[in-house]
Amino acid sequence: MTDMKMDTRIVLALDEIDTEKAISITKDLVGHIDAVKINWPLILTAGPDIITKLSKLTDVICDFKVADIPNTVDLIVSNTVKKGASAVIVHAFTGADSLRTAVESAGDAEIYAVTEMSHPGGKTFTALHAEEMAKIGINCGVSGFIAPATRPDRITVIRTIIGDKKILSPGVGAQGGSATSAIKAGADYIIVGRSIYKANNPKIVADTIANEIRNVF
Repeated sequence: MTDMKMDTRIVLALDEIDTEKAISITKDLVGHIDAVKINWPLILTAGPDIITKLSKLTDVICDFKVADIPNTVDLIVSNTVKKGASAVIVHAFTGADSLRTAVESAGDAEIYAVTEMSHPGGKTFTALHAEEMAKIGINCGVSGFIAPATRPDRITVIRTIIGDKKILSPGVGAQGGSATSAIKAGADYIIVGRSIYKANNPKIVADTIANEIRNVF
C-alpha cells in the first residue's frame, strides 16, 4: 500500500448510514478529499463489504477505535484490512501488547492510535494520559496518531513527542474545531464530516477548507 495522498489534507468523516448515499457522497468528493473515515454505524447498516466498495474510490480509514486484548485486536484489524481498509484507528490505552498486535496485524496498512478524544469528555481520561499513549504508540510502531482539532494546543504537545509521525485531527466543523488552527498546531490532516457532506455544495466547502489549509503552508 502506498502512503495516503496529501493533496487536500482533508479526511472526510463519512458518518452516513445509508449505503447508496455513502457511495454517492464519496464519488462526488473524489479529488476534493484525500480519504474517507467510516465508523461502526455505517458498517452495521451497510455491512462490512462497504469497506471494499469505498476502497475502490479512495483510501478508507476504519475508525473502529479498537480497544481489546491482543487476540481480538488481531481478528478485527486483520479482517478489516482484508476488506480493503488503508488504515485502522485503535485506542492506545489498552497497552503495548494490544497496540503492537494491531501494527503487526495491519501488514502494509496503517494504524493510527488515539491520544485524546475530541469531545468534552475527552478531557476526563484520555487527555490526562495522552503523552504516555503517544510514547507507547511510537514504541509499538504505529503510523500516526489522532489528536483533537478542538484543542490545538494538545496537537502541539503530541507533535513534540512523535516527531514526523502523522497526526489526524478530528473535530473540525460541527464540533467547533478549526482546520487552519489544527494544521498550524502540527496536524497533517484534518477530519471533517457533516460540514462538508451535508452542505448544499459539498465540493465547494471541501475546496474552501483545502485552500485555507494551503494558505497555512
